[in-house]
Amino acid sequence: MDNNNSKNKYVAIAGNIGAGKSSLTRLLGKNFNWKPYYESVDDNPYLSDFYDDMRRWSFNLQIYFLSSRFRHQKEIQESDLNLIQDRTIYEDVEIFAKNLFDMGLMSDRDYENYKSLFHEMVNYLRPPDLLIYLRAEVPTLVRQIQQRGRTYENTIRIEYLEKLNGLYENWIDRYEHEKLIIDTDDLDFVNDSEDLGKIISLVEQRLYGLFN
Repeated sequence: MDNNNSKNKYVAIAGNIGAGKSSLTRLLGKNFNWKPYYESVDDNPYLSDFYDDMRRWSFNLQIYFLSSRFRHQKEIQESDLNLIQDRTIYEDVEIFAKNLFDMGLMSDRDYENYKSLFHEMVNYLRPPDLLIYLRAEVPTLVRQIQQRGRTYENTIRIEYLEKLNGLYENWIDRYEHEKLIIDTDDLDFVNDSEDLGKIISLVEQRLYGLFN
């Protein structure tokens, strides 16, 4: 299912750790013939160290993610293909860096430096045509994190996930561009084609609906 609009479509999926972003990116990319952009996880040189010592590695990790996602943003904005992105650059500053700062795991100096860099970048960014936010309660996140079995995620604490969820809700409430919120606690879009079909219909309606 492709679309012939002159302007390429740019869709992004946001959500907490374990919400199902990568899986939905893959499934929607396949369904709509969109090029997927995935978060740099397996090749991230800081992630394992970060979960062992968050205070020591928080700034390094966030700078790595910011650089990686800004590079993706440039590719997205220069492309004429329809694209779907696993996690947005906005989440880095609005959710993850802010949470590390709030928890005392990133210094004032590093946080201000990080925010300054982001705000220089944001002026060059094209927001997604549609932001899909996957909302999930912490028990759902924990179950899905355990199912995928990444060793470095074994040390993630429930308190950390809860704080991230709170920041996500605050951010999505303030987000001013086109958005679609999907409550995923009772959905299994990976294994249930009917659940996936519901999401596909919602996306089609938002992107290609009669009044768009």
